[in-house]
Amino acid sequence: MMLGGSISYEFDDGKGHAVGSVIKMRGTILGLVLSIEEVIIERQPPRRKVWETRGRPNLRVIGAYRMGFEISTLGKASRLRVFIDYDYPATFAAKFLGPLLGSIYARWSVNRMAKDAADAFAGSVRS
Repeated sequence: MMLGGSISYEFDDGKGHAVGSVIKMRGTILGLVLSIEEVIIERQPPRRKVWETRGRPNLRVIGAYRMGFEISTLGKASRLRVFIDYDYPATFAAKFLGPLLGSIYARWSVNRMAKDAADAFAGSVRS
């Protein structure tokens, strides 16, 4: 989490590893409480995974979203594509913040996922 925030996760029995599995997150950022519930809607290990929000997320700069990744083979290498499609939040204040900061947050989130993936695989690269 950024800006001095914290986050906690709650997983169902599927722990995010099966279609239909639910992940709940609750946290704070700048003293504001945020909460969201995601459900896995597509999973094709190890190539593709997609999840989306369920219900009405309590976020500030983006609203409901669909996010995921795809890994494709390129000869001896692989290509990772991380994506997010999102709506602006439904609250009055967020209707101002969404267009102003939503794309910045979405880009940060996608870049963070890509960096985490690169870091995880950096030790397994073989010449």
